[in-house]
Amino acid sequence: MTPGVARYPYETPITAYGSGGFRFADMSHRGSVLCLPSGIWAWAAKSIETIGENEIEFLLNLVEPPITVLFGTGEKQIWPSPEIYAAFAKAGIGIEPMSTGAAARTYNILIAEKRPIAAALIAVA
Repeated sequence: MTPGVARYPYETPITAYGSGGFRFADMSHRGSVLCLPSGIWAWAAKSIETIGENEIEFLLNLVEPPITVLFGTGEKQIWPSPEIYAAFAKAGIGIEPMSTGAAARTYNILIAEKRPIAAALIAVA
């Protein structure tokens, strides 16, 4: 675990999103989250347009191939920059960009089916 980073230590469904955050496991979190096999992590990403190398590096350090990351890009689907695609390709990690709502719903279905999946969800208003 990375020191100083909020983490819920279990894989769990997202039960609600909006108002700048997420609900899961009868808790709420303001801000973006990473939903990983190792649990739910706080994530510093604010928007797909401003996402930087630090946010991507933090995510890629927490997942191992083979896995696909459902990339929730906010209220609507926005294609990440070529640099983001290159970082994922170099790490051997798949990336599927979609709106945050679609990513959260897809994540919930796939973990219910016990499939290895991760989601990087940028918070929406």
